[in-house]
Amino acid sequence: MAEKKNTSYPKEKINILFLENISDAAIAQFVGAGYANVKKLTGALSEEELIKEIKSVHILGIRSKTMITKKVLDAAPKLQAIGCFCIGVNQIDLKAATQAGVAVFNAPYSNTRSVAELVIGSSIMLVRKIIDKNKAAHEGSWMKDAKGSHELRGKTLGIIGYGNIGSQVSVLAEALGMKVVFYDVETKLPLGNASDSKSLKELLKQSDVVTLHVPELSSTKNVINKITLRFFKQGAVLINYARGEVVDINALKQALESGHLGGAAIDVFPVEPEKNGDVFKSPLQGLSNVLLTPHIGGSTQEAQNNIGLDVSSKLFNYLEKGISTGSHSIPALALPPQEGAHRILHIHENVPGVMSQINATLSKNNINILGQYLKTNERIGYVVLDIDKSISKNAVELLRKVKHSIKVRILY
Repeated sequence: MAEKKNTSYPKEKINILFLENISDAAIAQFVGAGYANVKKLTGALSEEELIKEIKSVHILGIRSKTMITKKVLDAAPKLQAIGCFCIGVNQIDLKAATQAGVAVFNAPYSNTRSVAELVIGSSIMLVRKIIDKNKAAHEGSWMKDAKGSHELRGKTLGIIGYGNIGSQVSVLAEALGMKVVFYDVETKLPLGNASDSKSLKELLKQSDVVTLHVPELSSTKNVINKITLRFFKQGAVLINYARGEVVDINALKQALESGHLGGAAIDVFPVEPEKNGDVFKSPLQGLSNVLLTPHIGGSTQEAQNNIGLDVSSKLFNYLEKGISTGSHSIPALALPPQEGAHRILHIHENVPGVMSQINATLSKNNINILGQYLKTNERIGYVVLDIDKSISKNAVELLRKVKHSIKVRILY
């Protein structure tokens, strides 16, 4: 038996916008639940374009190219939630989203296997000098030569960032017979026989292959630069499937041209085209034994389907049930349904006295509270109120008048 949908807001009035060719699995989740106004665009939108498009949107789905600024959020009074169908949320002004009471969700785990497999595959391509041999074969030259070609077995893999993807790479690398060392700013439990390096310098000095799996932060910008490249072993290879800003591309080019590095695989860049078919330029183009790919680390059908299901489920649960688990902006609440009640969601600034105002306002108007759930973060509070059906007609309007209210929504 299908689960009963409790939301009282007419589904035909909910506008959902998906950008950047998000998986059809996400669209199917909403269309199958009766949401008819689902619009899908294949590319990203500029800030100006998005401001025009988002005015009546309730749910927005994006990937990594669409930038959600404060201006965009200010132009979206109906926006309830944003789904980032990717690993990160750095493309969103999270402070502005929090202040606007907009829930932000992502899929931190769904494409880890796809990225990890490509890291291993790229490592093999680089240490075997496959790129050069492939180029020669296409040009009609026979390069049957073992010089400079190696097995991964017995080599040391250095992983910078031992999170979801880094640890998955660690497991696959050990299965191939590699020694694994990792460096992370946080204490992490090693998997298998991996060992924790005391410093980045220590890791770089012993690694034959170095792979990056760190977020884009001020502390990680150009973590691989002219200075740190000097610590790489002669002939080592670098793989960056993390973020474009974490490697100084010009410094990397110099290290490759000098022969200090034996190769590189780069999937992310400081500046990337907005859509397929746009012109792409990089200082690394044309270099021998350099594998360049267009930000496809997680671009497999399996990963995109998993991401589509993961993020759309979070958006769906927030829209229909008020569940905010996994949100980067709204405090996490997972709550059971309340029979015989109306459920109201109230997001407010986290200042003293708001809950007192809410309870006093409802009490003054003889509105009975059957259940109440509250969670706060440093900026906002999220409260779910189950109100007696027979006397809750005016509750939403009363709650909107409570000082410091940001968003009030009746769920059912």
